[in-house]
Amino acid sequence: MHSNVPTSPEPIAQVTTGMRVVDPVGEEVGTVVAVRVGDPNAVTAHDPPGGDGVLGDRVPHTEYGEEPDVPPDLAARLLRTGYLKVDSPGLLARDLYIEADQIADVNQDVVELTVGRAELIPEAH
Repeated sequence: MHSNVPTSPEPIAQVTTGMRVVDPVGEEVGTVVAVRVGDPNAVTAHDPPGGDGVLGDRVPHTEYGEEPDVPPDLAARLLRTGYLKVDSPGLLARDLYIEADQIADVNQDVVELTVGRAELIPEAH
């Protein structure tokens, strides 16, 4: 009898830096360079009303530094739900962010995704 009980509450909890990441058809996406488990209480990154706009289009400095390097609305979502940062191969490739719910499975040292590279969030800078 096969059990559907997961071995971990969330696949992201099994991910470590250095793991390979592949899309649903097995194509290489890159290598994990950072793992951040979600914090449901993460503060959203918005300028305060009447503020001087010091945040601009960047996320405020947090315990994670300036990561994730994406627009504030996406950064707030990633900090709340959790994410992987992946070093994508290629000369002109940007690092990519993978949302925790885009992880299908973690097998040994390979992270399998539910989506293709085109659906991942590229680093802003």
